[in-house]
Amino acid sequence: MTRKALVYAVSVLTVSGLAAGLWALAGLPLPFGPDPDRFRSATGRVAETPQREGDPQAGYTALVNQPYVSCGMPYSAYRRIAPETDPSMLLPGRTGRNAELPFFLTAHVNDAGVEVVSNNCLVCHAGRIGDEVVVGLGDAFGDFTTDPRQLVTQVGRYVQGPDESAAWQLWADRIDGIAPYIQTSTVGMNPATNLSWALMAHRDARTMEWSQDPLLDPPPNTPVPLRTPPWWWMGKKNAMFYTTIGRGDHSRYMLFASLLCADSIEELAEIDSYAPDIRAYLEDLTPPAYPYPVDPQLAAQGQELFMSECASCHGTYGDTPSYPNRVVPLDEIGTDPLYAQTMTDGSLDRFFDWVERSPHGGTVRAAPAEGYIAPPLDGIWAAAPYLHNGSVPNLAALLDSRSRPAFWRHVIPQDYDPEAMGWQSETLEAGKTSVPSGPERARIYDTTLPGYGNAGHTFADRLSDEQRRALLEYLKTL
Repeated sequence: MTRKALVYAVSVLTVSGLAAGLWALAGLPLPFGPDPDRFRSATGRVAETPQREGDPQAGYTALVNQPYVSCGMPYSAYRRIAPETDPSMLLPGRTGRNAELPFFLTAHVNDAGVEVVSNNCLVCHAGRIGDEVVVGLGDAFGDFTTDPRQLVTQVGRYVQGPDESAAWQLWADRIDGIAPYIQTSTVGMNPATNLSWALMAHRDARTMEWSQDPLLDPPPNTPVPLRTPPWWWMGKKNAMFYTTIGRGDHSRYMLFASLLCADSIEELAEIDSYAPDIRAYLEDLTPPAYPYPVDPQLAAQGQELFMSECASCHGTYGDTPSYPNRVVPLDEIGTDPLYAQTMTDGSLDRFFDWVERSPHGGTVRAAPAEGYIAPPLDGIWAAAPYLHNGSVPNLAALLDSRSRPAFWRHVIPQDYDPEAMGWQSETLEAGKTSVPSGPERARIYDTTLPGYGNAGHTFADRLSDEQRRALLEYLKTL
C-alpha cells in the first residue's frame, strides 16, 4: 500500500468517529408532544445560544494530542505498513509519539498497556494549500470511496500477542459495524451524517454501550453527499451544519469521534471536559490570506456589488462585520434538495427519538429546516468546491450557473486556479458510467446523480461579466 493510499484508507476510518458523535453528547429539549413534526424547524434566522467558555491554546493542544478516539490499530502494526512519516505531514505543538505521526493520527497507551494509533478530527478538518497543512480547511480531496475493512485486515496481519490482538479486535469490530454505511461514490464527499446514524444504531441510548448487532434500523447504505466546510466559520454560526442542526452547546458536537469507541457515559464526560477549549480554539481560527495579487480598485467595485447583492444572506466584512445566520428555503435557494429533505421527511425520526432517550437531553437541539444556512464567506477563496454538496468546482462557476459543468474532476496533483478561484479541474464529456468502477470513476463528479445536483444559487446570473469579475476580486479579500 502506498503512503497516499494509506492516508486515504486511514482517513475513511476516522469519519465514522467524527460524525458519530453528532448525537453522542446531544439531546433535544423535553417534553415533546405527539406532533410528528416536533423535530423540525422553520426557515428563518437562527438565534444565538450561549456557549461554554474555553481556553483556545489548551483547545489546540487537546485537538492534536488527546485520544478522543480511544480505539485504533496497535502502533507496532501501523509502523509495519507505514515505517516513516513524511515531514510535511507533521504539525507543531504535538507531544510525545504524536510529534512523530501524521497530523491526522493520534497515539495513546490503552488500559492494557498497548500503544494504539487512532484518527483525530484533522482527517477531515485539515487540508493542504501548497506545502502547508492548514488546520480547519475541509479536505476537498479526502477519499471515502473504499471499504475501510481492507485496511483493518492488512493491519491485522502484523498484530502480535493477546493484548495487541484484543486492541485490534475492538477496533475491527467497530469498523465492521459501520463500514456498509460510510462509503461515498465520489472523492471529496464526506459521509459524516450517514455515519452518525450508523453509530447510533449500534449504541444503547441510555448507557452508550455498543451492540455489534444494530439496535435500530441502520441508515441507507448510500450517504448523502456533503462537502466538509471550513472550521473558521464556526465563530459566526449559531447552528453548526448546513441545515439548522447543531443548535445549543456547540462543544458537545465537536468531539464526535468519541462515539466510535467510548462505551460509557463516564468516558464521554471526561472528553467533554476539554470540549469547550477546542471550541474556543475553533472560534479563534482565521482563514489563510489569499496568496495571489489583488486589484484593489476592482475589489472596491466588487464590494459595492456584494453589499447590494450578497450581504443580506452572507453578512458584511471589514471593521464592523455582521452575519445574519439566515436559513434560506429550498424554493428560494434552488440548490440540490436531497440533504435538507432527508433531514426533515421523517425517515430519520427513529434517530431523533434515540436522542430524546439519551442522558444528555436538553443541551443541544437538532431542529433541521427544509433549507440551507447561507454560510459566512471568510476565506471563501480556499473553500472550493462550492455548495453544500461540492457540486460547483470554482467561484467563477458559482457566480454564473450557465458555466457549471455537468461532469468534472479535479486535476491531480492539486493546484489552485487563481482566475476561476478553485482547485484546478477539467470538464468531462460524460459521467461515472463512462468508465469502469475504480479510482478513476470515483474521481468523477457527476451532477446527474441524486444529491449531486449543481443547480440553484443563480443570483449572480443577472450580473454582467464585468460585474462578476469585480465581485470575484472582492471575494479574494475576505
